[in-house]
Amino acid sequence: MGAVALCPGSFDPPTNGHIDVVERASRHFPRLIVAVLRNSAKEALLPASERVRLLRETLSHLPAVEVESFEGLLVDLARERGAGVIVKGLRSTSDMGYELQMAHIKEVARYGGDVSGFVPPPVAAALARHLTADADKV
Repeated sequence: MGAVALCPGSFDPPTNGHIDVVERASRHFPRLIVAVLRNSAKEALLPASERVRLLRETLSHLPAVEVESFEGLLVDLARERGAGVIVKGLRSTSDMGYELQMAHIKEVARYGGDVSGFVPPPVAAALARHLTADADKV
């Protein structure tokens, strides 16, 4: 105990699995920083600012958890924040499995399907707003 931990990811969108990892990790560290990656090389479904807002809202019951966005090297962020521990969730047997799951969630949401079993309620609402706005642009 006593260490600062960092939980990095794209969180695009934040899922119940992400929330579970953060809740579990928050029990073991007096300070846990959820670091939302802004990656200009990838096209995000939700803007980083909204992912941060959604995570803050969803994790507001955890006083030791902070949420911020970052760009660049994770090691630099860890050094800047004094984090000696990196927390990552176990996805599946491979990253490909995880990416397929995320693509599936996004695909279901894009076609107006119910994603409430995969993401917290504020995230489901945000997805619906963004995808409706995207449809209006077509």
